[in-house]
Amino acid sequence: MPIFNHDGISQHYEVSGDGPPLLLIAGMMSDSASWAPLVPLLEPDFTVIRPDNRTTGQTTPWDAPASVDIFAADCAALLTHLGLGPAHVLGHSLGGMIALRLACGFPDQVKTLSLAAAAPLRLERNVALFKALSAIRESNAAPDAWLNALFPWLFSPAIYEVEGMVAQAAAASLAYPYAQTAQAMGHQIAALDGYTPDPLSTLRCPAQAILAADDLILPATLAAPTLGDLPVHLIEGAGHSVHWDAPDAVADHLCNFIAQHEEAQP
Repeated sequence: MPIFNHDGISQHYEVSGDGPPLLLIAGMMSDSASWAPLVPLLEPDFTVIRPDNRTTGQTTPWDAPASVDIFAADCAALLTHLGLGPAHVLGHSLGGMIALRLACGFPDQVKTLSLAAAAPLRLERNVALFKALSAIRESNAAPDAWLNALFPWLFSPAIYEVEGMVAQAAAASLAYPYAQTAQAMGHQIAALDGYTPDPLSTLRCPAQAILAADDLILPATLAAPTLGDLPVHLIEGAGHSVHWDAPDAVADHLCNFIAQHEEAQP
Protein backbone atom coordinates (compact mmCIF):
# COMPACT_ATOMS: atom_id res chain seq x y z
CA MET A 1 0.00 0.00 0.00
CA PRO A 2 1.71 3.26 -1.11
CA ILE A 3 2.11 5.58 1.89
CA PHE A 4 3.88 8.94 2.11
CA ASN A 5 4.76 9.92 5.68
CA HIS A 6 5.12 13.66 6.11
CA ASP A 7 3.94 16.57 8.25
CA GLY A 8 2.46 14.26 10.87
CA ILE A 9 0.32 12.18 8.52
CA SER A 10 0.55 8.91 6.63
CA GLN A 11 -0.92 9.77 3.25
CA HIS A 12 -2.21 6.96 1.09
CA TYR A 13 -2.03 7.39 -2.68
CA GLU A 14 -2.31 5.35 -5.86
CA VAL A 15 -0.20 5.61 -9.02
CA SER A 16 -0.94 3.79 -12.28
CA GLY A 17 -0.62 4.19 -16.02
CA ASP A 18 2.18 5.50 -18.17
CA GLY A 19 2.91 8.92 -19.61
CA PRO A 20 3.04 12.52 -18.38
CA PRO A 21 2.04 12.87 -14.71
CA LEU A 22 -1.60 13.69 -14.01
CA LEU A 23 -2.68 14.44 -10.44
CA LEU A 24 -6.36 13.84 -9.59
CA ILE A 25 -7.63 15.59 -6.44
CA ALA A 26 -10.90 14.28 -5.03
CA GLY A 27 -13.73 16.37 -3.61
CA MET A 28 -15.84 16.33 -0.44
CA MET A 29 -16.33 12.95 1.24
CA SER A 30 -14.32 11.31 -1.56
CA ASP A 31 -10.92 9.68 -1.88
CA SER A 32 -8.69 8.07 -4.50
CA ALA A 33 -11.33 5.41 -5.23
CA SER A 34 -13.80 8.07 -6.35
CA TRP A 35 -11.96 8.37 -9.68
CA ALA A 36 -12.81 4.78 -10.68
CA PRO A 37 -14.87 5.64 -13.81
CA LEU A 38 -12.18 7.97 -15.16
CA VAL A 39 -8.93 6.13 -14.40
CA PRO A 40 -9.21 3.42 -17.13
CA LEU A 41 -9.73 6.19 -19.69
CA LEU A 42 -6.57 8.02 -18.56
CA GLU A 43 -4.08 5.25 -17.74
CA PRO A 44 -3.09 4.58 -21.38
CA ASP A 45 -1.82 8.15 -21.76
CA PHE A 46 -0.84 9.36 -18.28
CA THR A 47 0.85 8.41 -15.04
CA VAL A 48 -2.24 8.93 -12.89
CA ILE A 49 -1.65 9.97 -9.26
CA ARG A 50 -4.60 9.79 -6.82
CA PRO A 51 -4.03 10.81 -3.17
CA ASP A 52 -6.43 10.34 -0.30
CA ASN A 53 -6.77 13.85 1.12
CA ARG A 54 -6.55 14.29 4.86
CA THR A 55 -9.80 13.15 6.54
CA THR A 56 -10.45 10.62 3.76
CA GLY A 57 -9.69 7.08 2.65
CA GLN A 58 -6.64 5.40 4.12
CA THR A 59 -4.81 8.59 5.09
CA THR A 60 -4.29 8.83 8.85
CA PRO A 61 -4.89 10.28 11.38
CA TRP A 62 -8.34 11.48 10.42
CA ASP A 63 -8.13 14.49 12.74
CA ALA A 64 -4.80 15.93 11.53
CA PRO A 65 -4.93 19.69 10.90
CA ALA A 66 -6.93 20.30 7.72
CA SER A 67 -7.55 23.27 5.45
CA VAL A 68 -7.45 24.00 1.73
CA ASP A 69 -3.94 25.41 2.23
CA ILE A 70 -2.82 22.21 3.96
CA PHE A 71 -4.47 19.93 1.40
CA ALA A 72 -2.65 21.81 -1.38
CA ALA A 73 0.68 21.62 0.47
CA ASP A 74 0.18 17.86 0.84
CA CYS A 75 -0.26 17.54 -2.94
CA ALA A 76 2.87 19.58 -3.61
CA ALA A 77 4.86 17.49 -1.13
CA LEU A 78 3.60 14.25 -2.71
CA LEU A 79 4.63 15.36 -6.20
CA THR A 80 8.09 16.27 -4.87
CA HIS A 81 8.34 12.93 -3.05
CA LEU A 82 7.44 11.03 -6.22
CA GLY A 83 9.63 13.21 -8.43
CA LEU A 84 6.69 13.66 -10.81
CA GLY A 85 6.21 17.42 -10.88
CA PRO A 86 5.27 19.55 -12.62
CA ALA A 87 2.06 17.64 -13.26
CA HIS A 88 -1.18 18.22 -15.06
CA VAL A 89 -3.84 18.61 -12.35
CA LEU A 90 -7.56 17.84 -12.31
CA GLY A 91 -9.59 18.66 -9.21
CA HIS A 92 -13.25 17.88 -8.60
CA SER A 93 -15.45 20.09 -6.40
CA LEU A 94 -13.47 20.73 -3.18
CA GLY A 95 -10.61 19.06 -5.04
CA GLY A 96 -10.87 21.86 -7.60
CA MET A 97 -10.48 24.44 -4.83
CA ILE A 98 -7.42 22.52 -3.64
CA ALA A 99 -6.08 22.28 -7.19
CA LEU A 100 -6.45 26.02 -7.70
CA ARG A 101 -4.67 26.70 -4.39
CA LEU A 102 -1.92 24.28 -5.47
CA ALA A 103 -1.51 26.05 -8.82
CA CYS A 104 -1.40 29.49 -7.21
CA GLY A 105 0.76 28.56 -4.23
CA PHE A 106 3.10 26.05 -5.88
CA PRO A 107 3.21 27.15 -9.54
CA ASP A 108 6.34 25.11 -10.30
CA GLN A 109 4.38 21.92 -9.55
CA VAL A 110 1.46 22.50 -11.94
CA LYS A 111 1.67 22.31 -15.73
CA THR A 112 -2.04 22.66 -16.52
CA LEU A 113 -5.10 23.01 -14.31
CA SER A 114 -8.55 21.55 -14.97
CA LEU A 115 -11.46 22.31 -12.65
CA ALA A 116 -14.30 19.76 -12.70
CA ALA A 117 -17.55 21.00 -11.14
CA ALA A 118 -15.41 23.61 -9.41
CA ALA A 119 -14.71 27.33 -9.52
CA PRO A 120 -13.14 30.01 -7.31
CA LEU A 121 -16.45 30.34 -5.48
CA ARG A 122 -17.59 29.69 -1.91
CA LEU A 123 -21.33 29.19 -1.50
CA GLU A 124 -22.59 29.51 2.08
CA ARG A 125 -25.54 27.33 1.06
CA ASN A 126 -23.20 24.41 0.32
CA VAL A 127 -21.52 24.70 3.71
CA ALA A 128 -24.99 24.64 5.27
CA LEU A 129 -25.94 21.63 3.13
CA PHE A 130 -22.95 19.59 4.24
CA LYS A 131 -23.49 20.54 7.87
CA ALA A 132 -27.12 19.40 7.59
CA LEU A 133 -26.02 16.08 6.03
CA SER A 134 -23.51 15.65 8.85
CA ALA A 135 -26.24 16.26 11.43
CA ILE A 136 -28.46 13.62 9.79
CA ARG A 137 -25.55 11.18 9.84
CA GLU A 138 -24.84 11.88 13.52
CA SER A 139 -28.50 11.37 14.44
CA ASN A 140 -30.34 8.12 15.01
CA ALA A 141 -31.59 8.05 11.43
CA ALA A 142 -31.14 5.00 9.22
CA PRO A 143 -27.51 4.56 8.03
CA ASP A 144 -28.44 5.45 4.46
CA ALA A 145 -30.62 8.46 5.34
CA TRP A 146 -27.88 11.03 4.84
CA LEU A 147 -26.85 9.40 1.55
CA ASN A 148 -30.41 9.50 0.27
CA ALA A 149 -30.44 13.21 1.14
CA LEU A 150 -27.11 13.74 -0.63
CA PHE A 151 -27.64 11.87 -3.90
CA PRO A 152 -30.17 14.29 -5.49
CA TRP A 153 -27.52 17.00 -5.14
CA LEU A 154 -24.73 14.77 -6.38
CA PHE A 155 -26.03 12.94 -9.44
CA SER A 156 -28.06 13.83 -12.51
CA PRO A 157 -31.82 13.10 -12.43
CA ALA A 158 -31.23 10.13 -14.75
CA ILE A 159 -30.02 7.95 -11.87
CA TYR A 160 -33.53 8.02 -10.44
CA GLU A 161 -34.99 6.72 -13.69
CA VAL A 162 -33.14 3.39 -13.36
CA GLU A 163 -34.88 1.09 -10.91
CA GLY A 164 -32.70 0.18 -7.94
CA MET A 165 -29.79 2.43 -8.95
CA VAL A 166 -30.04 4.74 -5.93
CA ALA A 167 -30.30 1.84 -3.50
CA GLN A 168 -27.33 0.20 -5.18
CA ALA A 169 -25.26 3.39 -4.86
CA ALA A 170 -26.14 3.73 -1.17
CA ALA A 171 -25.27 0.08 -0.49
CA ALA A 172 -21.92 0.45 -2.23
CA SER A 173 -21.13 3.58 -0.21
CA LEU A 174 -22.00 1.90 3.08
CA ALA A 175 -19.98 -1.21 2.20
CA TYR A 176 -16.84 0.68 1.17
CA PRO A 177 -14.18 -0.33 3.75
CA TYR A 178 -12.44 3.06 3.76
CA ALA A 179 -15.54 5.25 3.87
CA GLN A 180 -15.05 8.57 5.62
CA THR A 181 -16.32 8.45 9.20
CA ALA A 182 -18.88 10.90 10.51
CA GLN A 183 -16.21 12.58 12.66
CA ALA A 184 -13.80 12.93 9.72
CA MET A 185 -16.64 14.28 7.59
CA GLY A 186 -17.21 17.05 10.13
CA HIS A 187 -13.49 17.82 10.16
CA GLN A 188 -13.46 18.16 6.37
CA ILE A 189 -16.55 20.38 6.40
CA ALA A 190 -14.75 22.70 8.81
CA ALA A 191 -11.89 22.93 6.29
CA LEU A 192 -14.38 23.83 3.54
CA ASP A 193 -16.00 26.40 5.83
CA GLY A 194 -12.68 28.24 6.09
CA TYR A 195 -12.06 28.42 2.33
CA THR A 196 -11.35 31.77 0.69
CA PRO A 197 -11.35 31.69 -3.16
CA ASP A 198 -8.09 32.35 -5.01
CA PRO A 199 -8.10 35.11 -7.63
CA LEU A 200 -7.51 33.72 -11.09
CA SER A 201 -5.12 36.59 -11.74
CA THR A 202 -2.49 34.71 -9.72
CA LEU A 203 -2.54 31.69 -12.04
CA ARG A 204 0.59 31.08 -14.09
CA CYS A 205 -0.50 27.94 -15.96
CA PRO A 206 -3.12 27.21 -18.62
CA ALA A 207 -6.46 26.39 -17.01
CA GLN A 208 -9.94 25.27 -18.01
CA ALA A 209 -13.24 24.41 -16.33
CA ILE A 210 -15.52 21.45 -16.95
CA LEU A 211 -19.00 22.16 -15.61
CA ALA A 212 -22.19 20.08 -15.51
CA ALA A 213 -25.51 21.35 -16.82
CA ASP A 214 -27.51 19.62 -14.06
CA ASP A 215 -25.15 20.53 -11.20
CA LEU A 216 -27.17 21.64 -8.16
CA ILE A 217 -24.19 22.09 -5.84
CA LEU A 218 -22.30 24.37 -8.25
CA PRO A 219 -24.75 25.65 -10.85
CA ALA A 220 -23.04 26.71 -14.06
CA THR A 221 -24.88 30.03 -13.94
CA LEU A 222 -23.06 30.86 -10.70
CA ALA A 223 -19.71 29.29 -11.57
CA ALA A 224 -19.19 30.70 -15.07
CA PRO A 225 -19.03 34.40 -14.05
CA THR A 226 -16.15 33.63 -11.66
CA LEU A 227 -14.04 31.92 -14.32
CA GLY A 228 -13.03 34.99 -16.32
CA ASP A 229 -11.46 34.12 -19.65
CA LEU A 230 -10.92 30.43 -18.86
CA PRO A 231 -12.36 28.07 -21.46
CA VAL A 232 -15.49 26.49 -20.02
CA HIS A 233 -17.00 23.20 -21.20
CA LEU A 234 -20.59 22.49 -20.19
CA ILE A 235 -21.54 18.80 -20.14
CA GLU A 236 -25.24 18.19 -20.70
CA GLY A 237 -27.06 15.51 -18.72
CA ALA A 238 -24.51 15.45 -15.91
CA GLY A 239 -24.78 16.42 -12.26
CA HIS A 240 -22.16 17.49 -9.73
CA SER A 241 -20.39 14.11 -9.90
CA VAL A 242 -19.65 14.88 -13.53
CA HIS A 243 -16.90 12.26 -13.84
CA TRP A 244 -19.40 9.58 -12.80
CA ASP A 245 -22.28 10.82 -14.93
CA ALA A 246 -20.14 11.51 -18.03
CA PRO A 247 -16.62 10.04 -17.69
CA ASP A 248 -16.00 9.86 -21.44
CA ALA A 249 -16.81 13.53 -21.94
CA VAL A 250 -14.63 14.58 -19.00
CA ALA A 251 -11.73 12.47 -20.29
CA ASP A 252 -12.11 13.94 -23.79
CA HIS A 253 -12.04 17.53 -22.55
CA LEU A 254 -9.12 16.79 -20.24
CA CYS A 255 -7.01 14.97 -22.82
CA ASN A 256 -7.66 17.54 -25.54
CA PHE A 257 -6.70 20.40 -23.24
CA ILE A 258 -3.53 18.71 -22.05
CA ALA A 259 -2.54 17.88 -25.63
CA GLN A 260 -2.80 21.57 -26.51
CA HIS A 261 -0.50 22.56 -23.64
CA GLU A 262 1.82 19.57 -23.18
CA GLU A 263 4.82 21.75 -23.95
CA ALA A 264 3.62 24.63 -21.76
CA GLN A 265 5.70 25.57 -18.75
CA PRO A 266 3.98 26.31 -15.45
